Amino acid sequence: MRSRQALRQAVDKLHSSAASPSSSWYCNLVRHCVHLNDVEQAKRLQSHLEAHPSSDSRDLFVKNRLLHLYSKSGNLALARDLFDGMPLKDVSSYNALLSALSRAGLIPEMWELFCSMESRDAVSYNTTMTGFVRSRNYTRALGLFVGMLRDRVECTDYGYVSAINACAQARRLKCGKQVHQRILITGSLRRGNVFVGNAVCDMYMRCGEIGMAAAVFDGMASRSVVSWNSMISGYLSAGMLDKCFQLFCDMRDTGIEPDQVTISNVLGAYFQVGDFNEARRIFAGTKERDKVLWTTMMSGYSQNGMEEEALLVFKDMLTKGIEIDSFSMSCAISCCAKSASLCLGQAIHGKVIVLGSDANLLVSSSIVTMYGKCGMAKDASFIFQAMPSRNIITWNAMISGYAQNGLDLEAVNLYKKMLEEKVKPDDITFTAVLSACVHANLIEQGQMYFESISQVHGAIPSSEHYASMINLHGQSGEVTKALDLINGMPHKPNYVIWSALLSACASNNDIEHAEVAARNLFDLDPLYAGPYIILSNMYASHGRWKDMASVRFMMKERNVKKLTAFSWIEFDSKVHKFISGDRSHPETDALYEELQKLIAKLSDAGYTADMNSVLHDLKDDEKVASISYHSEKLALAYSLLKRPDSKMPIRILKNIRVCSDCHVFMKYASKVLGRVIVLRDYNRYHHFEGGKCSCKDTW
Repeated sequence: MRSRQALRQAVDKLHSSAASPSSSWYCNLVRHCVHLNDVEQAKRLQSHLEAHPSSDSRDLFVKNRLLHLYSKSGNLALARDLFDGMPLKDVSSYNALLSALSRAGLIPEMWELFCSMESRDAVSYNTTMTGFVRSRNYTRALGLFVGMLRDRVECTDYGYVSAINACAQARRLKCGKQVHQRILITGSLRRGNVFVGNAVCDMYMRCGEIGMAAAVFDGMASRSVVSWNSMISGYLSAGMLDKCFQLFCDMRDTGIEPDQVTISNVLGAYFQVGDFNEARRIFAGTKERDKVLWTTMMSGYSQNGMEEEALLVFKDMLTKGIEIDSFSMSCAISCCAKSASLCLGQAIHGKVIVLGSDANLLVSSSIVTMYGKCGMAKDASFIFQAMPSRNIITWNAMISGYAQNGLDLEAVNLYKKMLEEKVKPDDITFTAVLSACVHANLIEQGQMYFESISQVHGAIPSSEHYASMINLHGQSGEVTKALDLINGMPHKPNYVIWSALLSACASNNDIEHAEVAARNLFDLDPLYAGPYIILSNMYASHGRWKDMASVRFMMKERNVKKLTAFSWIEFDSKVHKFISGDRSHPETDALYEELQKLIAKLSDAGYTADMNSVLHDLKDDEKVASISYHSEKLALAYSLLKRPDSKMPIRILKNIRVCSDCHVFMKYASKVLGRVIVLRDYNRYHHFEGGKCSCKDTW
């Protein structure tokens, strides 16, 4: 502060003095302006200098220093005005303006100025190359590098770094090796230039030459924390996690303190191998934790299906006053979407509005996804319509949100609008719109959209797209067409395809082809219980108890574990989980009494239990008892027990597909109770209201 005040006083004295100052006085003042990065005093110094012109060579020196100060501080207009008014200019003058234009991203103007120079030095070339690299014009940057060598201008280490960075970004391995050879000749690496070594390591890593990167790294005379980070990050990207951990240990052994980037990479590696305890230990042991580390912990938990832990990290960020950026906000909202935590998602949405992040495209797209996945398609649509701009992620989120919530025609119409606005669809878009066609049984439209993937958009249909068409054919009772589609696929059917066929066969009671699909699924993943259960259930529904027993024996012999079905419901920020027939809940007696009352009411209204949902060889009374206490019915009864007079929608989540009996049960309940019941199973949302379901009974 005192230095700035002293500089201002010195410039004041300059302006108030009647005597002409010496050139050394100007030089001394401009050095202080540059040192303090004081643009205001520099402008005052320039005005005095222009009012007292001199032919002294130091006049050019002072103006060049002012040019460099304006360029460094981003004041392009000041730099341009000063440059244009200079009667004398040298290479340094041009270099200063080149730097200002490069920093401003004005590449055509930078190139025009470069071409107008009568003489150029290494700085001229380096500055222009750097501008091309910044603007991602790597080919021109490398062309300029070749031109510099052709003009016999000696390349400096900065020039080599720019050239090698261009090779790295453009993945030009052959060119990168050639630049590396010239670097070896100059001896930059032997002299211990860590910046050059880091650039070469990064180039080989980006080009997939991990062995070469390691060789360069091992041969470096000195290394910085950036050197270690580059290698650790490269090993992480390549999936070589053991090398990542070993290098981290070696780094600490050499006495180099890891920075936030190092810790973030290592945390990512531990999350990839599923060692959450070690990730927590390293995170807790890091003294200075910035928002990047906190967000790394959040995304690590989220990517491993640990949404609750991720949201606890987000809560700690808020409590500790850690800066919340768009990425951490988006990550937290995505966790709410995955876990269908509507209340928490709404609370975070409120926080987004308070922080003014709702205009951010990434955050807004996440909010649209969250409301869609939480069964609130209208809220998702409101956010979507209010967005000033949208990208393909936003469109996909809204189309998927409509499809998941039974608003299939809305999904199809939105897809048409997207095409009208010239937004190019991607694989996720096609999957979403085909899913809507499946749910709405739009056979002709589904076929048209499927064919348009290759014929109109020039893309190759994925397994998910073929699976949607198999489901569509199966839903319309055309299993033969589904088989023809599989036989005509350009690639070998995978697990997704055979699963779709098995589902189609189950919907049409086609045991013959179901057996074919199931056998292929058994071979692809013999430990996944789904195909065994579907085939077993089909045998049971046809009374083929011996065949059912055979499949069950196969499961036992192979130690295949059946996924436990459960439902859950949230009250007062607490999750209540229910398993079919379970009596472990602390309010079990009252819960079952409430359910019996509800069953009696629905029976009076005409509900009868669907015996086909019982897939065991039992007597009728035993069948009724076995389906009366399915987990979603217990969840519904608990909601009525805790809030009997509420008019709010009842929200239930289930980890597997809802059975036909429970689906009918929920329709009757919505009519008799006069309540909206929202049930999400693994497949989609079912909105029950007035005795009807949004899925139109095509679930």
